[in-house]
Amino acid sequence: MVVLATFLVTGSNRGIGLEYCRQLKERGDQVIATCRSSSPELDDLGVRVEAGVDICSGSSVLRLKEKLQETYIDVLIQNAGIAEFNSLSNLDPESIIRQFEVNALSPLCVTHSLLSLMRKGSKVVLMTSRMGSIDDNNSGGSYGYRMSKVALCMAGKSLSIDLKPNEIAVAILHPGLVSTRMTGFTSNGISPEQSVAGLLKRIDSLTLDNSGTFWHSNGEILPW
Repeated sequence: MVVLATFLVTGSNRGIGLEYCRQLKERGDQVIATCRSSSPELDDLGVRVEAGVDICSGSSVLRLKEKLQETYIDVLIQNAGIAEFNSLSNLDPESIIRQFEVNALSPLCVTHSLLSLMRKGSKVVLMTSRMGSIDDNNSGGSYGYRMSKVALCMAGKSLSIDLKPNEIAVAILHPGLVSTRMTGFTSNGISPEQSVAGLLKRIDSLTLDNSGTFWHSNGEILPW
């Protein structure tokens, strides 16, 4: 009997999250798609949708955990995030704090809350950004987004160390510049289909030996 892998994807109602769900479903994996509110596109995929899940709400995440009960998560893809591009001349401390909460703190807390649903061989995937690389920052600006993604990368590195005794591996992934609503459907970006195809290759090749690596979807190892 073939045992299918179970993937839980946060922020799954559009963009990269939706494409993750589509490609995982197509290749035969079991998908639990979580989001604050669903979309017609997500509903049409025929995957398990758990709407009403806000990663910033501890009670919301605990309700999700109760619904999952004895379901084991083989791969937790923390895709939910926000981007608010603050410049130095338009600095907004509340926006920066909000991005820290959504992009860095909440993925860490969600991982902690759902750890009991993971087992040896499970994987945690943190969707970060090349803009979270200090070495790669040559254009400045975007204070809240950059700072929150640096923090997420650090959380991922620590998780890779702390979860290694549990035999749970952690990937820190940059999707590339992708043409989605978050990027204003930039004409310079790659498609969600191309991005997720590369991301799934990184996830499939993730082991305890390369856990904690900061990867581009194309396989390039990115500088911290």
